[in-house]
Amino acid sequence: MAAIELRDVSKRYDDSGGLRPPGSRTSSDDVVAVDGLDLTVREGEVFGFLGPNGAGKSTTIDMILDFVHPSQGSIEVLGYDAHEESLAVRKRTGVLPEGFDVYDRLTGRKHVELAVDSKGASDDPDALLKRVGIADAADRKAGDYSKGMTQRLALAMALVGEPDLLVLDEPSTGLDPNGALEMREIIREEVARGATVFFSSHILGQVDAVCDRVGILREGRLVAEDSVAGLREAAGTDTTLRITVGELPSRAVDRVRALDGVSGVEQDGSVLRVGVESGSKTAVLSALESEGAEVRDFETEEASLEDLFRAYTEGGR
Repeated sequence: MAAIELRDVSKRYDDSGGLRPPGSRTSSDDVVAVDGLDLTVREGEVFGFLGPNGAGKSTTIDMILDFVHPSQGSIEVLGYDAHEESLAVRKRTGVLPEGFDVYDRLTGRKHVELAVDSKGASDDPDALLKRVGIADAADRKAGDYSKGMTQRLALAMALVGEPDLLVLDEPSTGLDPNGALEMREIIREEVARGATVFFSSHILGQVDAVCDRVGILREGRLVAEDSVAGLREAAGTDTTLRITVGELPSRAVDRVRALDGVSGVEQDGSVLRVGVESGSKTAVLSALESEGAEVRDFETEEASLEDLFRAYTEGGR
């Protein structure tokens, strides 16, 4: 069973900026936030949900959580209809929302106690606060927390009741590198426990480090959905072959430039950087050596998730 299943989901806003009710007629002036979205998140995976500002990510998350109703299509979460059975969904879902606001006068412990009571759970608030690294601030008023501490508090509340699904929207906001590392470790622990994680972030390095698969949204449509390796292959993004050479005849560089599958060659002293398709790497090394070049070392630099994100969201792709 899929943890999250969206089928032909759209969300339109009318030309005055308001939400257009489900089933209402579409105007040519409507703003389409989400457009015919099909999306499947498998049980037990960490799914990264990416897109530029205005792509429809927040609207999609709001529809999954039944904060906003779709104009068309169906949404199932953990086997439940996201709208008709929203209470059952929320009982089994932990949410870390973007821009989480605390109750300034309540302590960190009291925030977690409220989350425990609202879910009818039996978690120890102090144990959760310790797990996210703010046990020493349990009795401080949350209004005095830093941004990073507030994020940790929101995560502690999301973990209440050992949820089957965690929806984390920009969870690394305000965290220093150690905090971001601890966040990733907690995500891995939750997945090992059996949870599914739906992870939206603009910090692509975090997504690359923790996600099994990635979906990229552009202008309300899903333009890619795969592992990072699969996205790299589908995008046709070149690998960079970094080659350290000794003696290098000029004809060797010309020979490499002429090879099929090579998109460019840059030379910086004893280092060659060759943009190359995956299947042409051996040909590059063979060409250099056959022309008398001394190949001392080489390494492959794959396209980063940032490179892939640009490939899928910019221009006419």
